[in-house]
Amino acid sequence: MSPTPRDLRPILRPRSVAVIGASSRPGTIGAEITRNLVVNGFQGPVYPVHPKAVSVQSIRAWRDVREIPDPVDLAVLVVPGEQVLETARACAEKGVKGMVVITAGFKEVGPEGLAAEQELVAICREAGIALVGPNCLGVVSTDPQTRLDATFAPTFPPEGTVAVASQSGALGVAMLDYARDLNIGVSDFVSMGNKADVSGNDLIEWWGADPRTRVVLLYLESFGNPRRFAEIARRVGRSKPIVAVKSGRSRRGNLAASSHTGSLAGAEVAVQALVDDAGIVRVDTVEELFEMAAFLAHQPVPRGRRVAILTNAGGPGILATDAAEAWGLEVPDLPPETSEALRALLPPSASVRNPVDMIASASPEQYEAAVRLLLDCEAVDALIVLFVPPLITDSDRVGQGIARGAEGTSKPVLSCFMGKHGVPEGLSRMQQARIPSYAFPESAVRVLARASRYAEWKARPEGALVKPQGMDLEAASRLVQAAPEGWLAPEQVEQLLSRIGVHSAGGIVARSAGEAAQAARALGFPVVVKLVSDTITHKSDVGGVKVDLRHEGDVFAAWEQIEGGLKARGLAGQMQGVLVQRLVRGGVECLVGLTRDPAYGPLIAFGLGGVLVELMRDVGFRIPPLSDRAAAELVRSIRGFPLLDGYRGAPPADLAAVEDLVLRISALAEACPRVEELDLNPVKVMGPGEGCVTVDARVRIGPTRR
Repeated sequence: MSPTPRDLRPILRPRSVAVIGASSRPGTIGAEITRNLVVNGFQGPVYPVHPKAVSVQSIRAWRDVREIPDPVDLAVLVVPGEQVLETARACAEKGVKGMVVITAGFKEVGPEGLAAEQELVAICREAGIALVGPNCLGVVSTDPQTRLDATFAPTFPPEGTVAVASQSGALGVAMLDYARDLNIGVSDFVSMGNKADVSGNDLIEWWGADPRTRVVLLYLESFGNPRRFAEIARRVGRSKPIVAVKSGRSRRGNLAASSHTGSLAGAEVAVQALVDDAGIVRVDTVEELFEMAAFLAHQPVPRGRRVAILTNAGGPGILATDAAEAWGLEVPDLPPETSEALRALLPPSASVRNPVDMIASASPEQYEAAVRLLLDCEAVDALIVLFVPPLITDSDRVGQGIARGAEGTSKPVLSCFMGKHGVPEGLSRMQQARIPSYAFPESAVRVLARASRYAEWKARPEGALVKPQGMDLEAASRLVQAAPEGWLAPEQVEQLLSRIGVHSAGGIVARSAGEAAQAARALGFPVVVKLVSDTITHKSDVGGVKVDLRHEGDVFAAWEQIEGGLKARGLAGQMQGVLVQRLVRGGVECLVGLTRDPAYGPLIAFGLGGVLVELMRDVGFRIPPLSDRAAAELVRSIRGFPLLDGYRGAPPADLAAVEDLVLRISALAEACPRVEELDLNPVKVMGPGEGCVTVDARVRIGPTRR
């Protein structure tokens, strides 16, 4: 059962608003907010609060919010920074239940501002006040029963079903302008500012339960609680798409990562893992945010990736086809009956293959009939209609024809009137169609491809959280808790893996060439000898791995070569011995790993392994805990998956075993938060029913977590 969303009615559905810091002086924030509330038709009383004025913009003013005789649901604070805390206390005494703090100068300016912000939050929480901001643009609701514009933005958006949250006030102004220009209807808009109290998580939950909202748009610079964000977004996204721009894609900080998994991960990888898991439609720009909104607010998501392209000019049709292939959509051949029907409709010089080129003389009536034919075709899941306006054809009438042809369809339709932003007048007049229009074919294709991926995520079963058999997580946790910070010794790594049921090649640590030879005799030839060092991560880079050693002489030679190579590099003091293992032949080499991002927590990695892992970078990431389905999807997400699935006649690998291994590492990540990094590389994945063997493993323990 889903938790009850936080009550944001005092913020987004208030019955009365006090503007504390209201003004009559044009151009001031206090004046603009007061004016916007009145001019845009707020459905309740507006109470300007000013320490000296008798009236503000012809409305009676009050010197203190506590003097207002009637209840106040929402207070908008536009006072100097040094007055915010005192004003918040006054609002608490008045019984205000919602507060929007426009004023800046809090945690964004340093420690002193952070302390003031924390005190502001404490005041609000003690009084049960929901707080938006500080340092924000304000909030908007187009609900006809509310008509709230508590912002200083110049634009009030049209009413609609798209909810918008922005962490940037400046971008918020641009987003409201863009929504107005493209006639994209908005249900609510919230500028979150510093997100001191009301967060993106709260808003997603609220909009998930709001019958007026169909799509949620987010501009985010950070996640307050990433794991909670993912849980909420995953739940809400099953019924309402969430589209997000997440800024900040840099890989700073990765230079310090020491393991294979750590060097492959990073903040951007963590963000992508989060949005993939939660089903969020991630876009790159604010423009693309509204491109998606124009589609998702009115069109159904496609049932598949098969798209028909209809055009009156060959060039745009080719561009759309190329873009579709690049984005993973299919442009299928049309069945003969559909091609024959199109042939009867169009001139002999028209092309009735997909893409269908009706040529420049195509009439509105031909557009209408062709749209209907293609949407009736069982080989088509979606339709993109392109129009380049020739001199002889009225684009408004073409828009009407497209809309009439799409009447009654359950398939998505997108249009492109070349070079024209927004929905053409002829198309917009046919309100029942609500077909989005884009300036260029690539934009329409990009939108449809992202909608297809969202539809596929939505249709997938959620999977079950399962604990693989043979795991003793309590014993693993005791071992980890007792270990000092740093890399575990090979013997400790082997103990940890055995406690979670991971089959490894094992081996014997030797501190001299003689001990190594003795270990090789005990294990049986052929063997592998690997450098043991707490400080050298990538053993192969320094010649620290010698394979297929068939007798004792080979082992002595391997010791000398490893030791000599380190001396030549000035690293002789970093050799602590060698690990001697029986040689494991065959199998596909993979990597299974764990790393912890400071902000996003643990990440589970899977990819092709071996010495080329960082060069190939064919690795996927997920955020634990992983369900059985998520583990299977992670294994199949890499480009090299065909190597595990019987590439070019090779026998397939044991997929069940490697998925089981991924689940074991996911469970370890949850049970043992001190495991900072874990590398199983390579893992040899054998044939069906033969399991997989970890032939090299490293584990780093972090500080005790409270």
